[in-house]
Amino acid sequence: MLKTKWSILLPIVPLLLFAFFLTQIPLISSGNSLYQHINWISSLGVNFDFKLDGLSLLFSLLITGIGTAIFVYARSYLKGHRYYDRFFGYLFLFMAAMLGVVLSNNILLLFIFWELTSISSFFLIGFNNDNAESRKSAITSFCITGLGGFFLLAGLILLGNIADTFVISELIQAKDLILNHQLYPVAVIFLCIGAFTKSAQFPFHFWLPGAMKAPTPVSAYLHSATMVKAGIYLLARFTPILGGTPLWNNTLMIVGGITMLYAAIHSLFRIDLKGILAYSTISVLGVLTFLLGIGTKEAVTAASVFLLAHALYKATLFLVTGIIDHETGTRDISLLSGLGKVMFPVAIAGSLAALSSAGVPLTFGFIGKDLIYEATLHTPQINFKWVLTGLAIATNVGLVAAGFMAGFKPFFGKLPQQFAGVHLPYTSMWIPPLVLGVLGVIFGCAPGITGHLLTEQVAKNIIHHEITAPLKIYHGFNQVLILSLSTLAVGTLVYLMNKASSRKLAFIARFKALSPEQIIIGCGEDLLKISAWATSLSHNGYLRSYHLKIILFAEALLAYKLWHSGSISIDLNMLTQPGLYEIAVALVFVGALGIMVSTSSRLTAVVSMSIIGYCTCLIFVFYSAPDLAMTQFTIDTLSTVLFVLVLYRLPSFINLASRKILYRDAAVSIGFGLILSLIALKVWSEPITKDISHFYGENAYLLAKGKNVVNVILVDFRGIDTMFETVVLSIAALGVYSLIRLRLKPTEKE
Repeated sequence: MLKTKWSILLPIVPLLLFAFFLTQIPLISSGNSLYQHINWISSLGVNFDFKLDGLSLLFSLLITGIGTAIFVYARSYLKGHRYYDRFFGYLFLFMAAMLGVVLSNNILLLFIFWELTSISSFFLIGFNNDNAESRKSAITSFCITGLGGFFLLAGLILLGNIADTFVISELIQAKDLILNHQLYPVAVIFLCIGAFTKSAQFPFHFWLPGAMKAPTPVSAYLHSATMVKAGIYLLARFTPILGGTPLWNNTLMIVGGITMLYAAIHSLFRIDLKGILAYSTISVLGVLTFLLGIGTKEAVTAASVFLLAHALYKATLFLVTGIIDHETGTRDISLLSGLGKVMFPVAIAGSLAALSSAGVPLTFGFIGKDLIYEATLHTPQINFKWVLTGLAIATNVGLVAAGFMAGFKPFFGKLPQQFAGVHLPYTSMWIPPLVLGVLGVIFGCAPGITGHLLTEQVAKNIIHHEITAPLKIYHGFNQVLILSLSTLAVGTLVYLMNKASSRKLAFIARFKALSPEQIIIGCGEDLLKISAWATSLSHNGYLRSYHLKIILFAEALLAYKLWHSGSISIDLNMLTQPGLYEIAVALVFVGALGIMVSTSSRLTAVVSMSIIGYCTCLIFVFYSAPDLAMTQFTIDTLSTVLFVLVLYRLPSFINLASRKILYRDAAVSIGFGLILSLIALKVWSEPITKDISHFYGENAYLLAKGKNVVNVILVDFRGIDTMFETVVLSIAALGVYSLIRLRLKPTEKE
């Protein structure tokens, strides 16, 4: 109860942010921009660079304005939920991340916020974590957008390296350099994959309908107005940098065209309100991508207007759907009708949104639909003008019908008996959608003001030059108006003829095996199987197996390097003749080695290994390196003592491996020793340079305060290495201690 009482303060934060961005409209609409620079990791080119221009202002207003409505709505919608406070924490995190994406003027900072939107949306989509479907949907969306994030990062780093800057406004100035670079196609493809996955473009679209398992406020906020538009924002922001080429324009047109038609058709087969809205959202995202691909001033103007129109009417429809589900317990349109008799304000909101979605005159959706046809009819691809226009007509017909299915069908007709007791929800639930629905009409009745204050600057930032195309309700009885009215008429006819039925879903289900979702999920499952096989092969739990693989990999790597480093020339005259002492030590070497590999006693093997170490000490002494000999002696003695202590509690004798394994290990060991010997000879045959020796001789005492040059080198090279070794040993010690202290229940031991 206390949580719900104080939650009245929650909408204040997005409301204050919305008010701040509203105050910036006069400045931005006059063609100015705001910049903010804060040093962060300057050595890597990553700083807190923010920019507020027309494009980022529109998105900021949507994020905070619709965010305010969502916060007000969610207070009542989730009242009494056990994770009530957690939900708003996730929502605040998401809102901050989205604002970071649209305001960032540094591409690496943009990527950080981009990934934060994926993480926070994962928590929101999987909010009902006791539901297996919600968890699955959250993981699917995170995997798809995470894959896109990987490609996006690669593309952004490529762009930054090409232009030698990570600042977006500076990348625009380096456009010619980027377009003429040989890696330009790679950067475009990588960036497009990142945008397409986030904005649910075909074939990555399937995560969005699955994400409808999230609470309705999440669907209304993330999947209609903000998160899915992040990909559109990315494409719009990088159009002045990467646009204007056939690769960029054709990629966006083809992917957007396929997505918008495919999703519009699919929306007509759905009977769940959220399913209808999900596929119509995907279709609109395809339309926006399609328009950015056309790239003309008419197209970017249409995209900027349609982006705002869609955010208003789709957020309204999602909130209305949430109210219907909240009060009736169902979202099945085959069961819903007549609710306008008991929820009149909600019916008004849904109807206004449906009219705007259909593009009825005097709504802002009508302005957007008009401009879409204006863009396709004035496309530079003259030969494909009618193909693109026909594609837009077919898509808009589907969107008209889908909008009426979601906004009209539940409210008109006879009220079923089981819904006779349904009533209006909390006031805080139906006022937000009603306000958003009314705004769609207000903007539609005054498009000139909306265009001047918002959408003109958006189009200018996308196409990067001045655009003077005032928005009007009526441009005369022309081709565009005829197409708009015809689309409305045909879409209405499709709505009336398209009866809601579960048989349509069954028909679609027949082709599920061919769907991108099944193909991609199948590939993911195959990848998991391959990963499991590779893991079982390389991580079988035997320490000797790990050692063998590490040594074989090192041998292969070193042998490859030796093979490509050229021949090894050895001057035999430079070799000294072995003396009696060296021969004696070598014989002891061989004898100790033979005993070590053949004995079945652990203690004998340890003693033999220590003899080999002490023989190495003698070699150092013979060749005038007493300091190395003392180091080797100390290490070898300590190792022997530790081995004996560790082996104290183990059986005294070893079960020797089979002869086959012994031969294998011998071959690997001989190969490793041979390669190291060749490396030593290679180093020995290299010309001797004295530069490093002179440097240490001159500076060892002055800079490092050490009289022994060898000690100074050891400290310099081993200091940082020893520090990390200590960290590794500490982590290993914690792991061992945890295992020692572990107390399992009898059932857990099984």
